[in-house]
Amino acid sequence: MRLVDLAKIGFVLFMLLNVTPIMVWLERKISAAIQGRIGPNRTAVFGFAAAGFFQPLADAIKFIFKEDIVPRTADRFLYTFAPTLVLIPPMIAFTVIPFGHKWGDENLVVAELPIGILLVMSVLSIGVYGIAFGGWASNSKYSLLGGLRASAQMISYELTLGLTIITAIMLSGTVNPVEIVERQAREGWNVFGGGNWLMAPFGIVAAVLFYTAGLAENNRIPFDLPECEAELVGGYHTEYSSMKFAMFFMGEYVAMATMSALLVTLWLGGWHFPWIIDPNGTHWTDAALSHVVFAVKTGLVLLLYIWIRWTLPRFRYDQLMNLGWKTLVPIALVNLAIMAVIGVLTHGPA
Repeated sequence: MRLVDLAKIGFVLFMLLNVTPIMVWLERKISAAIQGRIGPNRTAVFGFAAAGFFQPLADAIKFIFKEDIVPRTADRFLYTFAPTLVLIPPMIAFTVIPFGHKWGDENLVVAELPIGILLVMSVLSIGVYGIAFGGWASNSKYSLLGGLRASAQMISYELTLGLTIITAIMLSGTVNPVEIVERQAREGWNVFGGGNWLMAPFGIVAAVLFYTAGLAENNRIPFDLPECEAELVGGYHTEYSSMKFAMFFMGEYVAMATMSALLVTLWLGGWHFPWIIDPNGTHWTDAALSHVVFAVKTGLVLLLYIWIRWTLPRFRYDQLMNLGWKTLVPIALVNLAIMAVIGVLTHGPA
């Protein structure tokens, strides 16, 4: 393995592992602002509080030293393995997402695969097994109900997610994430029809559907029924403590980061921004600027996650399932069909 490959792997791992503490801090401060509270402001290092920025560090220390309790009647293997199955898949999925423009002849992506989007779809679907295993192996009725809800919810909304991804693939003509971004840099972002103005309204609809399905896939409000505290205590991770619970926690935020990066890659031009980055540039400044653009876009999508969480109430479970099967899936199908017809009429059959 080349040194540059190790550097890219280390960089992506560093960013993903630091998503959790940064997002936890932002969640607390933004929710406090929305609710008229102060939020964390006392945790300090060497007397420097920095607006509570070190609170996630205190949380990490707490998780490390808390007692790791395993229910006596739990299935120990699956109970222990489940958090890993939630954390690892979104990390693997991120490896095929380009996080910047070329640096010379080197693409800023850990693994440039011709079938990268197919890998992402396959790997992300594994995460539901970790939640289902954790819910079942805990031998708790609350955990079991949370795992069952998560399984039904993810299966339902993965269909909408898949249909919108097909729409993006149809606009780009490839399943290689690097080529998808490069095409958007040359011809226009997919959210605006990928350069075909007739498809712009349908591109916006597909991007909104993708984000909505992503919220459900990540179990975020208003789709957080698998961990609904008012009914299920904590849902599938009710019986977890210490670092196993922390891994569930990290898995959720890493999955949010991966889904946000995927949205940016498929619909918002990835690392590209008009008039700032030259798609044909190969200088290191283009690579540096492109990485900043990609990070800002992904960060804004993540901030939208937080805003929605502290603004909207959760659905009832029947409303959640009806929305998925009776509203989002039909809209995604009709949207895909219309875009296919427009594509054939404007470009001709392949």
